Amino acid sequence: MPAPKTFETPMGRRLAYHATPGQGPGVVFLGGLRSDMEGSKALFLEDWARKADRAFLRFDYSGHGQSSGEFTEGCIGDWAEDALAAISALTRGPQVLVGSSMGGWISLLVARSGKVPLAGLVGIAAAPDFTEDGMWAEFTDGERRALMTDGRVERPSEYSDEPYIITRRMIEDGRSHLVLRSPLRFDMPVRLLQGSADTDVLPAVGLRLFDHLEGPDIRLTLVKDADHRFSTPDCLQLIRAAVEDVLARAADGA
Repeated sequence: MPAPKTFETPMGRRLAYHATPGQGPGVVFLGGLRSDMEGSKALFLEDWARKADRAFLRFDYSGHGQSSGEFTEGCIGDWAEDALAAISALTRGPQVLVGSSMGGWISLLVARSGKVPLAGLVGIAAAPDFTEDGMWAEFTDGERRALMTDGRVERPSEYSDEPYIITRRMIEDGRSHLVLRSPLRFDMPVRLLQGSADTDVLPAVGLRLFDHLEGPDIRLTLVKDADHRFSTPDCLQLIRAAVEDVLARAADGA
């Protein structure tokens, strides 16, 4: 595997990335919280893009993977800035954003900003507003007090031996980037994929996002027994099919 290239954002953060050349519209993968661009979904899509001669970009947010910074220094606003900077500098023409978990929230923020041309969105267990509706809502009174006085709390992670460190800045910044409190309309095709056995982003979250979104071409696929990773061979093929469907519909509407 070749070493990633690096790009410095206007905010001075150094992002590691891999860009696959090909035809447009391109596809950009946006990973989840504390995930990185070496995950199975990102690599699967890169392989598909290479075979299909489709432009593709994967990268690590600041504080993630091989990019600069510490995870505990970042927040949703920073990572949305990273995504906008990477897409603006490293892609050409309209893009299809594929957002996994937190990446789904990031993709909605990028699309809502209107700062980059987009051909469509694919959300995989998209987790909009999770800092408020998931983390803050689930904190005990003691955890809320600790967050406000100490600036951080720790919670166990299912995916790592190290706990999640949740900072006061992450919670407070998240409130400035909520997307489910005001109308959210996209005229581009949107595909949402959700597992019924997902215990991190419950199916109710996918249904809430589906109900909240407005637009002429929005679909939600609920997959029986799929978990939050959504990376079994069948799930990966569903992701591919969703991306190809969005690309086909974008071409029809061009």
